[in-house]
Amino acid sequence: MEEFRRLYETVYQDLYRLAYYYLGNAADAEDAVQDTALAAWRGFGSLKKKEAFRAWILQILVNTCRRALRKKTAAGYGVLSPDPAAELDAQRAGASKENLTERLELLELLSGLDEEERLIVLLTVFGGYKGEEIAKILNRRHSTVRSRYRRALKKLERKLQEKEESL
Repeated sequence: MEEFRRLYETVYQDLYRLAYYYLGNAADAEDAVQDTALAAWRGFGSLKKKEAFRAWILQILVNTCRRALRKKTAAGYGVLSPDPAAELDAQRAGASKENLTERLELLELLSGLDEEERLIVLLTVFGGYKGEEIAKILNRRHSTVRSRYRRALKKLERKLQEKEESL
């Protein structure tokens, strides 16, 4: 499975980043990426087009994150709450305090979006995907993805304006 390992290494950072901003903390993101890797490894032999690996594994990750959010919600845990332990880990790893503050602010902003809006923004911004690609990943119409993306950006803009006014 050398081919799987090689392909996985090319997408790992994007998987982790997407899971982190989707789930809101490092531990949940690591779990989601690990579960995704295991599921992808098991199903890799059935993947017909290896050039579709990135979109395929992202779809697995999205489904994994959705299940994790449902479990958190059912258990009564909040979603997208900043993770102090992740902040300490990042500080130990040499990340700047400004960078950590920006990450926490981004998590706070993203928490105001519904699940699908948040996912569309994350896939666009961090994954670099176009609307048509996101529509395939989410099994939605391209026009639906476009309108939800615009709606999410307007929500984020309003939240930023409110935040600036409160300062």
